[in-house]
Amino acid sequence: MKQLKVFVINPGSTSTKIALFEDRQAIFLKNIQHPVSELSQFKRIADQFAYRKQIIVNELEQAGLDLQSIDAIIGRGGLVKPVESGVYEMNEALHHDLVVGIQGEHASNLGGLIAEDIVKQITSARAFIADPVVVDELIPIARVTGLPMMSKRSIFHALNQKAVARKYARWLQRPYESLQLIVAHLGGGISIGVHQFGKVIDVNNALDGFGPFSPERAGSLPSGALVDLCFSGQYTHEQIKRLINGNGGLMAHLGTNNVQDVLQMARHGNAQAELLLDAMTFQIAKSIGACATVLSGKVDGIIITGGIAQSEELVTKITERIAFIGSVVVYPGEDEMLALAENAFDVLEGKVQCKVYC
Repeated sequence: MKQLKVFVINPGSTSTKIALFEDRQAIFLKNIQHPVSELSQFKRIADQFAYRKQIIVNELEQAGLDLQSIDAIIGRGGLVKPVESGVYEMNEALHHDLVVGIQGEHASNLGGLIAEDIVKQITSARAFIADPVVVDELIPIARVTGLPMMSKRSIFHALNQKAVARKYARWLQRPYESLQLIVAHLGGGISIGVHQFGKVIDVNNALDGFGPFSPERAGSLPSGALVDLCFSGQYTHEQIKRLINGNGGLMAHLGTNNVQDVLQMARHGNAQAELLLDAMTFQIAKSIGACATVLSGKVDGIIITGGIAQSEELVTKITERIAFIGSVVVYPGEDEMLALAENAFDVLEGKVQCKVYC
């Protein structure tokens, strides 16, 4: 019986991770770093397409990997239209929206485009994306804000949240669609989602507002003070955006987004560092508690994941405040490459159906 092979492409801001999986086992992994000096020559992220694609092809050739043996290529999904969770096969509409950046420009937009282009060279292979950050399964009441011209957007770590939720469901030997879970992804950005019967019905916008502050994002802010800052004349529109996403959170207070560095500061007596870590974990725990009310307290489990979950010290601070709600399980880090591969294998093996982007 033929062994299925899936190639994974995961573009980041200054790197591109690639991997080849054979029957769900990684047989090749590579993290390609892109010098800022090379990326700076491109005006738009979409303009990096040919540059990144050629580097990927070169890496495959150097590793002696046969493209014709690959059954599918899956790229990390980008900022497309709001979609339901699932696997989407590349088509004309998806190609267009990834190129123009219909909800914004991000390196992840290149994943599906490069996958689609390489697949043209392979007989019978398919190109996919899965669980992009714009997965939107919010219930109507979760969208409402106090101003009619603004509604809540769903932008979160959908790929990893869905992957760890399904992993926990397998451990419980129950269908993911039968569970009520809270999943907290703690990384450079923080998203905390309410998973009810297979849908993320409420989640904070982890990109540009709502939720706890994080290593590099400001999170929820006092509205009046933010308005005053915007009109103070001290900052441009772009600078305000960067304060909210990129230069906010721990970065704004301490000049670093490295949580391990902040932990070291706190251990060496830096009172501000200790206060900020306490405040961040306090806000995370409070947000998890708020999510429990969405489920009327009927919580089958709380999952803590992401890079910050690798710190036992910080996980303990959070767990002490939320353990009364329900069982807490920790899946440190995030394995986006495996999560993407698993989605592609599920389609190839007929376990799930592809969805059509339109």
